[in-house]
Amino acid sequence: MRFKESRSTRDAYGEVLVELGKKNENIVVLDADTSSATRTKLFAEAFPERFFNVGIAEQNLIGIAAGLATCGKIPFASSFPVFVPGRCVDQIRNTVAYPRLNVKIVVTHSGLTFGVDGATHQSIEDIAIMRAIPNMMVVVPADAVEAKKAIRSIVEYKGPVYVRLCRQSTPIVYDEDYLYTLGKGITLTDGDDAAVIACGVMVAEALLAAEKLRAKGISVTVIDMHTVKPIDEDLIVKAARKTGAVVTAEDHNVIGGLGGAVSEILVENHPVPMRRVGVNDVFGESGETEELMVKYGLTADHIAEKVKDLIMRRG
Repeated sequence: MRFKESRSTRDAYGEVLVELGKKNENIVVLDADTSSATRTKLFAEAFPERFFNVGIAEQNLIGIAAGLATCGKIPFASSFPVFVPGRCVDQIRNTVAYPRLNVKIVVTHSGLTFGVDGATHQSIEDIAIMRAIPNMMVVVPADAVEAKKAIRSIVEYKGPVYVRLCRQSTPIVYDEDYLYTLGKGITLTDGDDAAVIACGVMVAEALLAAEKLRAKGISVTVIDMHTVKPIDEDLIVKAARKTGAVVTAEDHNVIGGLGGAVSEILVENHPVPMRRVGVNDVFGESGETEELMVKYGLTADHIAEKVKDLIMRRG
């Protein structure tokens, strides 16, 4: 499989903010001195009176966003996930989620694939943190097209949302006209031997793995689980019943993220043999994205090996 184009989800975020800002005067954008990297600078250039750079003060970022939400605004608060939620879980929990304020927290530079900035900046625990907070929706788009659809959708959703985007360019998986619904996973390929449930940058890897496996006579269902919370329980159980084997794939610690969420659903509803592809509870290191994905097991080949292992054990 060859993807026609690659693009960064953070670039898509900056563009769609400007698009939405033209339509809705209640949208305001806040950043913590990372606007060039998160691409919120595009909104700042278009609507300077509705953009607020709070500086390196992430707790204030969330507090100010919460205050603006109480006044009827739709605040988008952005930074890197190692800083948000990393430096302000208390404010997110008690100031945004507890009163269920309409704050949209959108982060870029997520996961091990952040690359050369190394372990201190590679947030591999943020999905686990955010999905454990009541009232918080967690969204991890697969590509730039889906990122724009997700941002448009969360504007219409009333309540706190966490959207996890990435730094690097990633393959474009979707055409512009596909149907996107918050909370509903998308089946990209249909197979009987196993199901691969992925989110974010790992969706493209899952599709590549399915192609590799197809060449060996193994048919795989690939699901883009773009909304990790609330997760699409019905689709997970349906895939498990059909295939009898599930592999999850994410650029995140295998503890507490998508793999943990899928495990929770299956153990209570339809237990099947399962494997998790992700960061195996270790910190990362500085390196190029492609090198890190290979070293830490975040590739199509690693997904394919997990699928083959499950099928072999099942007999």
